[in-house]
Amino acid sequence: MIGPTLARYMALRFAKTVLATFAGVFALIFTIDLVETLRRTGDSPKATGVLMMMLSLFHTPTIAEQVLPFAVLFGAMIAFLNLSRRLELVVARAAGVSVWQFLTPPILVVLLLGIASVTLYNPASAYLKQRADQIEAKIFGQAGQLSSSAGLWIRQKSVDGQAIIRAEKASEGGVVLSGVTVFDFDRQGRFEERIDAANAALHHGFWRLADAKVVTPGIETQSVRSYLLATNLTPREVSQSFTPPETVPFWSLPALAEQTERAGLDAAAYRLRYQELLARPLMLAAMVLIAASFSLRFFRMGGVGLMVSGGVAAGFVLYVCTKLVGDLGGAGFISAPVAGWSPAVVGCLCGVLALLHQEDG
Repeated sequence: MIGPTLARYMALRFAKTVLATFAGVFALIFTIDLVETLRRTGDSPKATGVLMMMLSLFHTPTIAEQVLPFAVLFGAMIAFLNLSRRLELVVARAAGVSVWQFLTPPILVVLLLGIASVTLYNPASAYLKQRADQIEAKIFGQAGQLSSSAGLWIRQKSVDGQAIIRAEKASEGGVVLSGVTVFDFDRQGRFEERIDAANAALHHGFWRLADAKVVTPGIETQSVRSYLLATNLTPREVSQSFTPPETVPFWSLPALAEQTERAGLDAAAYRLRYQELLARPLMLAAMVLIAASFSLRFFRMGGVGLMVSGGVAAGFVLYVCTKLVGDLGGAGFISAPVAGWSPAVVGCLCGVLALLHQEDG
């Protein structure tokens, strides 16, 4: 087994390199976000330079969290290449230390880093993102207005059946909708009518749609000033349906998913996010194994640029596969545990397979 002194040395060197890489990525994201935030200030008298810097600082942790696996990948490659350039890996191998032995300290480091990022960093970044949204609403006068290029969607159940509501914009926590389209179904799931309205307001037990046009198959379109649509949703449940999973703290995801399902809404995105966070330590370990499979070649043999390009390409392929599986999981085609864990498991298996081929033939 690897000695404790060598294990501590490699773990410390690896941790320093990975954290320095993440710090560099964090600073780059902060700079880009600050430039974009300053561009949006315009003539707003409340948009001071210090406040814009604080706003960008609150934005950055959430964005940096998404690129953490790549920071680990690049940091691991840099650490391994430095050890190889200084012939430290050569000496370790000459002393009888196998690749699996000197990879143990880095993998333990990223496992601890992954656990800390999920349990500590993620809740902090989610809180800062919420504070940034509040500050942004005060500065730019948006009053918490939500919008999306694809529209905002709600699925609800009521005594009359089910309904799918699409809105262009939402305000006041989602209780006031603008540009509303409702697809109404009966208790058996058969389509009944479509309702287009200028806006909708949530009251206790019903939506009030203003300036509505009701389109019923086989019946002429009707225009009404006010249309009441039954609902079982509360203002809190509607507000939660518009909350992106990335802005929900790790510890709050299971409870929020259960509340969303009890309201008749789709909680697949929250359950998928929870599984992805649980699998993050294993995903970081997969990045270390991928980096090792492209970075353990003897430095003086050349081909470093090709090795680095191969590692970057492998990390990019894993990222694309993760997004693809995540989209399938979010759409409900595969279960949330499978979508959340399969990229990390497959990444680890591929890294181990590559190392077995290189080291053991």
